[in-house]
Amino acid sequence: MNYLKKVVIVSLCLYFPDLLHAQKHPNIMLSKENVASVREGLQKYPLLKDSYSEVLKEADLAVNAAIQVPVPRDGGGGITHEQHKKNYQRILACGVAYQLSQDLKYADYVRDILLIYAKQYKKWPFHPKSNPSNPPGRIFWQNLNDCVWQVHVIQGYDLVYDALSARDRKTIENDLFLPVLKYITADSYETFNRIHNHGTWAVAAVGLTGYVMGRQEYVDMALKGSDKQGKSGFFAQIDQLFSPDGYYTEGFYYQRYAIMPFIVFAKAIQQYQPELNIYNYRNGLLKKAVNTALQGTYTNGVFFPINDAIKEKTFESEELVYGVDIAYADMGGDPGLLSIARRQKKVVVSDAGLQVARDIYVGKVKDFSYRSQWIGDGKSGKEGGLGILRGRESKSQQCLVFKAASQGLGHGHFDRLNILYYDNGGEVFPDYGAARFINIETKGGGGYLKENTTWAKQTVAHNTLVVDQTSAFKANLKEAEKHYPRLIHFDVKDEIQVVSAEENNAYPGVAMRRTTALIRLDGLNKPLLVDIVQARSETAHQYDLPFWYKGHVVDASFKIHAKTNNLQALGERFGYQHIWLNSQSNIDRGNGYVTVLNANQFYTTTFATGTPLQIKLVSLGANDPELNLVESKAFILSQPQSTNQTFVSLTENHGGTDPRAEVTTGAKSSVAAVSIIKSDSMQTSFSFKLNDRLYTIKVNYQDKNNFIQINQ
Repeated sequence: MNYLKKVVIVSLCLYFPDLLHAQKHPNIMLSKENVASVREGLQKYPLLKDSYSEVLKEADLAVNAAIQVPVPRDGGGGITHEQHKKNYQRILACGVAYQLSQDLKYADYVRDILLIYAKQYKKWPFHPKSNPSNPPGRIFWQNLNDCVWQVHVIQGYDLVYDALSARDRKTIENDLFLPVLKYITADSYETFNRIHNHGTWAVAAVGLTGYVMGRQEYVDMALKGSDKQGKSGFFAQIDQLFSPDGYYTEGFYYQRYAIMPFIVFAKAIQQYQPELNIYNYRNGLLKKAVNTALQGTYTNGVFFPINDAIKEKTFESEELVYGVDIAYADMGGDPGLLSIARRQKKVVVSDAGLQVARDIYVGKVKDFSYRSQWIGDGKSGKEGGLGILRGRESKSQQCLVFKAASQGLGHGHFDRLNILYYDNGGEVFPDYGAARFINIETKGGGGYLKENTTWAKQTVAHNTLVVDQTSAFKANLKEAEKHYPRLIHFDVKDEIQVVSAEENNAYPGVAMRRTTALIRLDGLNKPLLVDIVQARSETAHQYDLPFWYKGHVVDASFKIHAKTNNLQALGERFGYQHIWLNSQSNIDRGNGYVTVLNANQFYTTTFATGTPLQIKLVSLGANDPELNLVESKAFILSQPQSTNQTFVSLTENHGGTDPRAEVTTGAKSSVAAVSIIKSDSMQTSFSFKLNDRLYTIKVNYQDKNNFIQINQ
């Protein structure tokens, strides 16, 4: 080699190091240097073998079927939507199959389908089923799905890159990928620079494509935004969407959804630009994010459905498979993640999946540790948060989720100081989640229904205080985003777990405070759920405290005056228009109980208010002409007119039924005679009887050293 050529090569290495990195394919989840090891691992490790079998099954379906690239026309769940979704899944599957089998038929499939897309893509206008709520895509009804498509497709392309001719690569890149990048970065400029899960998928799609194609300018835009100043882009997404505890501000459901682009793009950054040290960015935040996402699930794997959420989603979803594998293998995750991977029953067929499958096989698995904890919200961790209180049990674990977080952007609900309660493997006091039938085209095109706004986001749809039959902040998103609750106290001890927070901005002139605890007492099989809701105002208001429940009311301390015909809606706005009033009873003494049978166990909520009140038994379904609302029931503690109001409730799990044996035990609660002694800005104290033994509980709001005291 002559001297001049050496100088040129050295210069290229100095000025374009990342372009040289980009010439190595594959180099994202499955890397060239580890293909042989993964191939060998297929013969040794059952979880990897089983996972690859599923990938291979999908790849074989692809190569044995006629390629279909239809003109986009259908909304979510429609024929063309599902076909394009299937296409990106099969492109990735065939890429993996090619690398591990070296059978060219899989690479040929990827080549052929991408050449068809390359010929058609620029002919497609904005999607015909787009709507004003989301920027349109070309392939799908919203831009977000186009970005998801590209994240998958570029990985498949990377996996078969070396099997394609230079001419075919040029056609695919120039006629498909570069137009896609233009559409995402220029035509969808606002979405690309938005701090939101849509923006996360967009920057991941652009950054991954930039790496694979050796186009560093697109990588830089993905990392630091269109102007490359860092106010948007991947680093800004990490900075602004996550708290230091790894909580994603839109809620656990969207944390699940966003974790995949965060994790996959971070993996690519580590592969191509290890000097950025992305895994340690913000003190290893992405690793924390995976753990916090898992902490945001009940022991059955279902995510706590705060804010907009599809309630059936679990940590078995594809996004968390990626998250768990990378967190464990690449970020030094703890062995507890292996127990999650084992429950997921799959790994990503990749470098990381190999390590996870191998370590499960050799017996390194430890149980994942679900912990009681306070999880801060906001980029500083000081914008409220969530308190999670957990019992000692595993599958039948008691779990209380206390939501005192910030609004959560556009997917947030107006539910300050809301609680969700789980026990015995399921929901007791549930959250409605989102009003959406995802990918069911006949239900609003598979997107969010209008009832998501008129019902699911409204305060009364949650287990929290409603003032004057209006929603917090009058359901005004911009106003809600200005404020967040304040944590008063959080503490976890063997016998008492407690969380307390206040919200003083949701309703003008009304200060709200809620304290919730799990308390172990002699004579109870499980801790008692203690809940204190306090409102203080100088003017009179109507205060409603709903408890949405699962199961059936089987007993009550008051006579139920059930309406047998001509049901009426409870109100006209803020969600009340969707509630049927089934029964209303006046409780002159201000205390009583309701017993619900749920999953063959009894749950009795014994309450006291200190003043006369009404209790309303309600169900969901009024003003729902398209039958979009899911069956739900609640009892509402209602105080029609009061300045200061305190609701104290104690919920006990007791007894049960065995329908097969026709045996019922412990149908009556052990709790009785709840009475409020004092409630002001300094202290709330009340007494109750448990198995005829008198107890007094004091909550000292200004004394953290003696915040909650129990005397008998």
